[in-house]
Parts: sequence; C-alpha cells; structure tokens
Amino acid sequence: MKIIIQLSREEEAKALPILLRHSPGMILPERTYVLPDDVVGRLQNAGIRFTQLSREALAPSLEEVAGERV
Repeated sequence: MKIIIQLSREEEAKALPILLRHSPGMILPERTYVLPDDVVGRLQNAGIRFTQLSREALAPSLEEVAGERV
C-alpha cells in the first residue's frame, strides 16, 4: 500500500537518511512523498513527524466485481 505524506523542513532533514536507504518512493513538490507503508513505519519508529495526506485505496477483490460489466 502507498501512503502520501508531507514533511516539514526540519523533519525532512531527519527523514532523508531513511528515505534514501529504504524507499523506492516518489518525491513531489513541497516536501510531499509517496511511500510504501513499511517505509512510513520506519519513519514513525524513528520519531519523525509528518502529515498523512492520503492512503492508496485497496483494489476490489475478484468476488466483488464478478458479474459486473467492465
């Protein structure tokens, strides 16, 4: 699952070593990052504060869409 977070300047400076080592994520403008949930967990464990902007929605299972026209 991907999570979109935003960091302050100070928190981003603390987070960069973790992000550079562990993240195949994406960097967006204004210190916004799209990261896998395990990397977000590493940031939390390191005491880095951030604002969570969004979570990736889970795709419906095959049973949920069976019988629907696509």
